[in-house]
Amino acid sequence: MKFIPLLFLIVISQLGFAQKSEKLFNGKDLKGWKVHGTEKWYVSKGELICESGPDKQYGYLATEKEFKDFELTLLFKQESNGNSGIFFHSQIEGVIVNGWQAEVAPMGKHSGGIYESYGRGWLIQPTADKEKVLKEGDWNEMKVLVKGSTVTTWLNGTEMITLTDEKIGSRAGKIALQIHDGGGVKVKWKNIRIKTL
Repeated sequence: MKFIPLLFLIVISQLGFAQKSEKLFNGKDLKGWKVHGTEKWYVSKGELICESGPDKQYGYLATEKEFKDFELTLLFKQESNGNSGIFFHSQIEGVIVNGWQAEVAPMGKHSGGIYESYGRGWLIQPTADKEKVLKEGDWNEMKVLVKGSTVTTWLNGTEMITLTDEKIGSRAGKIALQIHDGGGVKVKWKNIRIKTL
């Protein structure tokens, strides 16, 4: 019967490992990520920076790994325009992305809402009173929780939306940060961590 405690410890340690948060961004370079498009992605002083390039097109920085159920946390700071987003369960060909976006945008433009690119468009937006929790020109914390078909977002500790959608739960995909088209976009990111559920 002595093998039972040992087996128990192995199972518990494996469960603990599955729940452990890991860094998606190492603060030094773009290892583990792939650039899509011609817009600028670079690292400076431990921060990941996205900036519009001369083409002023959409751009994405996507993880090499795919994720299904997860809790993602990060900090972002909008330096200019700030129209960006955090994609999940996404597939990218060139600069065409198929997936869902937790919006990162200027005040009143629905940060924390969920948008389906090249699909149904806006699926849910936060209520007007919640828009005010965005701190323009300062660091903001975004959390995105995806479990099965349900996604919940928080901005600076405030729950922005909860959405249940079977299509979201039907597949896994990459995490991707976005630069919106039109030019003039600059956003900083740091402390990007994910916990696989």
